Formats: sequence, C-alpha cells, structure tokens
Amino acid sequence: MNAIPAVASDAPEQRSDEPEGVPGGWREHARALVVRFGPAVWCYAVLKLIGFTVFMKLLSFSGDYIKKHPRFGGGANPWDVLASWDGWWYQQVAEFGYHPALIPVPNGPVGFTVEQNSAAFFPLYPGLMRMTSDVTGLGLYGAGMLVSVVASLFAAAGIYAVVDRMAGPKAGVIAAGIWAIAPGSGAEWAIYSDSLFVALAAWACYCVMSRQWVAAGVITLVAGLNRPTAAALIGAVGLAALVELYRRDSGVLRPLAAVVLAPVGLLGYVAWVGWRMGEWGGYFRLQHDAWLHYFDWGQGTWAAMRGVLLGRNDYPFAFPVPDLFATLIVLALPALVVLLVRLRPPLVLTAYTLATIVSVLGSLGIFGNVSRYLLPAFPLFIALAVAMRKLSWPVLAAVLGTGAIASGWFAGYVIFELGVP
Repeated sequence: MNAIPAVASDAPEQRSDEPEGVPGGWREHARALVVRFGPAVWCYAVLKLIGFTVFMKLLSFSGDYIKKHPRFGGGANPWDVLASWDGWWYQQVAEFGYHPALIPVPNGPVGFTVEQNSAAFFPLYPGLMRMTSDVTGLGLYGAGMLVSVVASLFAAAGIYAVVDRMAGPKAGVIAAGIWAIAPGSGAEWAIYSDSLFVALAAWACYCVMSRQWVAAGVITLVAGLNRPTAAALIGAVGLAALVELYRRDSGVLRPLAAVVLAPVGLLGYVAWVGWRMGEWGGYFRLQHDAWLHYFDWGQGTWAAMRGVLLGRNDYPFAFPVPDLFATLIVLALPALVVLLVRLRPPLVLTAYTLATIVSVLGSLGIFGNVSRYLLPAFPLFIALAVAMRKLSWPVLAAVLGTGAIASGWFAGYVIFELGVP
C-alpha cells in the first residue's frame, strides 16, 4: 500500500493519544484509506444500488416469484429470491452445520445417482453468516446479506488496489464500477459467497503484486475455505511464488511460505469431507453424482453453445435467455484475454484469469451461469478500464449508469428468474 505521510502535531496532549511508533496515528491512517479507496467504493456502491433497485422492481412487476417454491427462486417478497437456490443451502449450513454422506438415489434422473447434501458448500461464508447473526441479532437472511454487501465493498477496494497499481487511480475506480455491472453481478448482493471470494482473490493478487508473500498465502488459504474455485487462485499464487523463488528477489522463506500456505484451506476441507463420508474422494463424487458438476474437458460447454447457436434445447440445464448471454460472453473472452495480455499484467493476474476461464469452460454445469462463474475473473475488466479512463467523468457516469440500469435485468432478473443461479 502507498506510504502514508506522518502528520506532526504541536500539541503534546494530542500526541499522547496516538499509538507509540505509529506516525500520524490511526485517525490519519483511516482518513488516508478513505481518501484512497473512497471513490472506488462509492462508485461501486452507487452503481450496484441502481442495478439492485431495477432487479427488485422487475421482480415486483413480474410477480412470478410468488408462484415458485421459496427454495427454488420464490418467496413472499421480491427480496426472498436472493435467499433461494444456493442461498437456501448456505442457510442450512449456517443453522444446522454439516452432515456429509453419500446416499444413493435409486431410479433418479439421468446422471444423478447420489442425494444432494450441504457438504458441497464450503464453510467460510455460512460460518460468517452464523457469527454475524449471533453478534448482531439479525436472522440468517439479514446476516448473509450484510456479509455479502460488506464483502462486495472490500472486493471493490481490492479491485481498485490491483488496477491502480497497474494503470492509475482513475482506471481503478472504473474497474470497480465495471465489476458492479458485470454479467453475473446479481449474485454480489445475495445469499451467495461470490462477493466474499472476489474480495479475497483481489487482495491476494494485490499482496503478490506488492510482494507481501505471507499475507498472500494466508488470504489464499482463507479463500480455499470459501469456494472450490480457489484452485485457480492457489495455482496462480503458487506459480508466482515459485518464479520469485527462482529469481530470489525476496529471499526464500516468504515465497516458500506462500506456496505452503495457499492450498491448506481447500485441501483441508476436501479432506475433511472425504473423511466424514468414508471415501477420500467423497467431495468430488458428491459434485459429480449429486450435482452433475465436474470437469469434462469442455464437452458440456461445447454442447450448450452448439445448442444455442442452432436454436436447440438438447443439452443439460437448458435456459434460453441466460444461455444466449453465456454464449455471447464466451465468444467475447478471446478478445478480452488478448487485450489483457497486451497490457503485460503481473504473472499472478494472467495465471489466475486463464485458470479461472479454463475451470469454468472446461466443467459441466449450468451453462447459463457462466456469467456468474466468471465473476471472479476481474482482471478481464482491466483493459476496458484502461481504455475508458480517457473519457470525461460525465461521460463515464452516463455509460456506467446506463450499464447499471441494464444490469438489473441481465445480471439479476435473467439469472435468478429466467435461469438457476
């Protein structure tokens, strides 16, 4: 982080309140953080609030959520939709904990041979939900929303920090704004773990860029307790640390600590689930046989894209509108990757982005969720932010504001009501 200049004080009684050895004291540091990150966080929050409001209005106008089961995209109020689907499972974990098991499903749907259970959902987010609920007195829904919103603000600050280091503060603010309106951003303010993961990923990448290796390892360890997609982050941090070890620019111990710490969270949870299930590969079998979500070398992605392009619904989990958006996103990825690589970003950003794309497109799942699955790949926004920084602030406000309004539909309503988030 940027150094914060010390602020001298002529009044001894004022200096006595400051912590010894901390120039300027915590107030000056807090003020400097607000000055540095405030514009990006405010830009994100305003744009996100616009999109969120449009999303809620669209839900109210349609009224379809009233006809659906509360667990599957419905509820008594529009905002109840935000706690359905995965949100229901997170609340189950927060309230009842885990009961890992591999229970066969006789004569079930094709491909589903094991009963679904909560062990597929990693513990960090529901654990924070439970802790926040106990401390604040909020219910699990309110606690989950609070965790997601606060995490999204930290994510916006982390994206700003990464992009600011590469391309300056204006590009950093724009990148935070783009993340607020990106496809899939409807999950950022919902009972979903996406915002928390992106916050951890962005700050882990920043720590690597600033050679804070131990911090990068610890943050990546924590991210591994939040989502299985942390595998891409673990690989990127580990690769960057190994390159640093080869160059020996930061010594040996700190990069080595990052390599050792980074995978502990993910491997630890997967191992625990396997131990509880009595089968060391139990987590992967659960994902494969209960959720039909596994790495298939892109066969599912290809089948879905072929179906969309030919106007057919002959592929798993077909949802026409979300799938059309997913197809457009996939077709745009090569251009976004080339534009990113042309900027010569740090190795950790390139490796993390490419690994995330490969894991998403190479896995079978709900194709319409590609927009949400790619939400962690925030470095894809950097080239756009760099190009847009030439625009004046009024023009940027018009462009991003229009995108925020539209995002209420394509990033919120389309995913939650026209598909399965």
